[in-house]
Amino acid sequence: MTVGEITQYLETIAPANYQESYDNSGLIVGRKSDEVKGVLVSLDCIESTVKEAIERNCNMIVAHHPIVFGGLKRFNGANYVQKTVELAIKHDIAIYAIHTNLDNVLHLGVNQRIAEQIGLKNLRILQPKAGHLRKLVTYAPHESKELVLNAMFDAGAGHIGNYSECSFSSSGEGTFKGNEDSNPTVGKKEERHTEAESRIEVILRAEQVSKVLKALNAAHPYEEVAYEIYAIENADQEIGSGMIGELPESKTEADFLKHLKDSMELNTIRFTAQNREIKRVALCGGSGSFLLPQAKSQKADAFVTADFKYHQFFDAEDQILICDIGHYESEKYTIDLLKEVLSKKFSTFAVLKTEGDTNPINYFH
Repeated sequence: MTVGEITQYLETIAPANYQESYDNSGLIVGRKSDEVKGVLVSLDCIESTVKEAIERNCNMIVAHHPIVFGGLKRFNGANYVQKTVELAIKHDIAIYAIHTNLDNVLHLGVNQRIAEQIGLKNLRILQPKAGHLRKLVTYAPHESKELVLNAMFDAGAGHIGNYSECSFSSSGEGTFKGNEDSNPTVGKKEERHTEAESRIEVILRAEQVSKVLKALNAAHPYEEVAYEIYAIENADQEIGSGMIGELPESKTEADFLKHLKDSMELNTIRFTAQNREIKRVALCGGSGSFLLPQAKSQKADAFVTADFKYHQFFDAEDQILICDIGHYESEKYTIDLLKEVLSKKFSTFAVLKTEGDTNPINYFH
């Protein structure tokens, strides 16, 4: 099994184009062609993580946070980023980061795992993103419509929310006239043909376009397949920031805070006292304060995230319980998530969880 095969699988769960513009998810160190002996999964990848990978005979690290965000101009061991990259290169260890793209998916993502820990139901994306959806329109003879549709469905098109194989079709007439290259009979004038056709429309995601077009061309009876692809502004309800759901039963504020502390295994919670019943909970792994307006607008009773600044707590405005549980603490279960998805898919090498704690923040009790 190669590094490339592993990263390709991970990107079926969290495609690279879902990451934020400031991010640096992807293969940071290593070659896709390298054979993998073992994978170490971690939240961060720092020098101690690479040393652990060496000791545990793993030549690939899959981390949530990228070790490199901006460009590196020098490699002289001047800081922890350079030291980490240098050590990985010296020991032929690949480093792959799956960061905000894993944050931005509804299924098998960071926020779903937090919601599961807390026990939320009826999950949905808090702030869905636009720009990822496409509409593909093509035309086929009536008798070939089902064949063409099924080929595109099998390639991933037609998925909308909880529904699959979604499409729209209408009837019309298509015309064509072959050019000189299409008519081998010298001197014979090609007549214009009219064909009863179905106009077929399906929704797909940007990363699916190549695969769906390949399936369309393979299934279509025409030599030249007519199609159009449009970018559409609809927000994809399965891609975006944060998550919102409901507790099975309402809790008092005090009971919710205790439940949150126990379920997330926390040492401390910074919160705004509201003295309210908690039922609907919004959340975001890592730094999620930018989502507070969305949490309030969707009538969440509580918002669980990290990295709130002092003055941002005032923005609760007696409308919502803000719970800042810490950056590392909010995302630590991502390690379990990555181990589970990799172990389930690959059995030819060991997938190990890091035994190190990379949280740079300590608390004095």
